[in-house]
Amino acid sequence: MKKKLLLGSQSPRRKELFKKMELNFKTVSIDFNEDFPEDFIPYELPEYLALQKSLNYGKVKKNEILVTADTIVVLEGIILGKPKNKTQAKKMLKNLSGRKHEVITGVCLRCKDDIFTFSDLSEVYFKKLTEKEINYYIKKYKPFDKAGGYGIQDWIGLIGIKKIKGSFYNIMGFPTEKFMRYLADCK
Repeated sequence: MKKKLLLGSQSPRRKELFKKMELNFKTVSIDFNEDFPEDFIPYELPEYLALQKSLNYGKVKKNEILVTADTIVVLEGIILGKPKNKTQAKKMLKNLSGRKHEVITGVCLRCKDDIFTFSDLSEVYFKKLTEKEINYYIKKYKPFDKAGGYGIQDWIGLIGIKKIKGSFYNIMGFPTEKFMRYLADCK
């Protein structure tokens, strides 16, 4: 790749995935308030937020591609954000326990003259989690930076997820396969 990739994310999971894709990239900070209207359609929100983050960065040079993303968890049409504390994390995990939910990641690629946005949706099916499992996970893993209050790559994913439909890496926070297809179009 001739262009320089800029990853507009501080997410350790996205950085890890970019490294595993063997991409040369530089992380950049984007100061962005992720507030949105409450009546926003959940399935459109991640792409919208990824685009807004990108536009908040400023100009992209001719030889650069800026990549921004946002991941949300949706349970029966309700967006589960990042828990602010143990109580919120516990409530989220109890709500997800024994049920199916959706994980949607929106991505924006911005070149000097083009903007591409797309999203990916995966379904996640949790087993019925015990109170002990939920408490252990929150205490040990402190999932306060994760949409829905969990990380599929963490212990809770190993012991609690029965089935997924769609991309595992999308659930982790970035739809790698779909991204590589769009990256080829960003010239």
